[in-house]
Amino acid sequence: MIELTLGILLLLLIGLGLVESYYHRLAIAQLPIRIHVNGSRGKSSVTRLIAAGLRAGDLKTLAKTTGTAPRIIDENGKDRIIHRLRSASIGEQVRLLRNFAKKKPDAVVIECMAVNPQYQWVAEQKMIQSTISVITNVRPDHLDEMGITLHDNTMSLSNTIPYKGNLVTVEGDINRDGQIDILDKEISDVLADVSKNRKTEFHQASSDKIPSGYMDRFPYLEHIDNVAMALKVCELSGVDKQTALDGMLSVQPDPGATIIWKLNCNGKHNYFVNLLAANDPSSTYNAYTQLQPQIGDSPVCIFLNTRADRRYRTNQLLNLVFTKIKPNMLIVRGEKLPSQFHDYKQENPKVKTHQLPNNVGVKELMSEFSNLKNYYIVGIGNMVGWGEKFVQDLKEYRT
Repeated sequence: MIELTLGILLLLLIGLGLVESYYHRLAIAQLPIRIHVNGSRGKSSVTRLIAAGLRAGDLKTLAKTTGTAPRIIDENGKDRIIHRLRSASIGEQVRLLRNFAKKKPDAVVIECMAVNPQYQWVAEQKMIQSTISVITNVRPDHLDEMGITLHDNTMSLSNTIPYKGNLVTVEGDINRDGQIDILDKEISDVLADVSKNRKTEFHQASSDKIPSGYMDRFPYLEHIDNVAMALKVCELSGVDKQTALDGMLSVQPDPGATIIWKLNCNGKHNYFVNLLAANDPSSTYNAYTQLQPQIGDSPVCIFLNTRADRRYRTNQLLNLVFTKIKPNMLIVRGEKLPSQFHDYKQENPKVKTHQLPNNVGVKELMSEFSNLKNYYIVGIGNMVGWGEKFVQDLKEYRT
């Protein structure tokens, strides 16, 4: 009797799975252009830029980001926050695609929400089945899940390369000085090989395609590589270059986008730069370097927002601050800091340091900032949770 009951339950589960698969295939068939955006950094920004460029080309486009706060972006470019009642799961992509299909869009742009390599494969090959995949870049991150080497990370992210589709990346691009980074070339070679094996067209976006002076027209600090990849995707989708570029300028930036605010710190003026979303050392330093022309000779204070469960990353960022950035001041939010923090301070006495507890609020930080004048205060480390609330609260002090 027990065996019969179990057999019936098994048949029911198989039947439900087949029905679910059938309706998912129907949804996919109603989404002619499916764009899946993966990578270590810049996924949310690239997702938004692509969607804005496609909308400008009169393609009805729906998008979803999973960055600082998950959002659905409708066909008019309006954001709607996704309020989850449970932990994030890649299964929500299936429900999302089914809901998108009901609106009969020309294109959907989905940011990959999976970190585990197996889940990345399932998200692409079983769920989204993209016509165009994007891998923004490969950086050493999520080492516990994606592997400790850059090659491991590349192979993990390559799970979202489709079969018989298109892959767009900027890795391996020759920069404006005519140089190519050796590591970037190695990454692009791996991505190109995987694409070839899957009969997918490999497209290398180039920042040289972006007109001089164009980046200055964004109301926030956008990365030229992000625009280059978005442009290539738009062109593959049938939108001409100028139309796509014009459309991208209307994009609503992600909450984690790099912004520069002038702050009134109890009567003293300083500038706050939000780099909290670029939470690995390489991306953080690249973004900081991009700011150098604007910062000039102004004094710099780094505000490092740490996480207790990311001690290795905290140590990496501390090393970056003390050995490369070398600011006038460092303010650290966090109580459980790596033991190397003391050594860094001893070896770099010119960098004034302040350590603040985890429960510090924006008012206490503004009190710290009021000791500064005409500084560029650069926030790095982590945007999720406390960081997002901090940036929201900081808006009250903008001038």
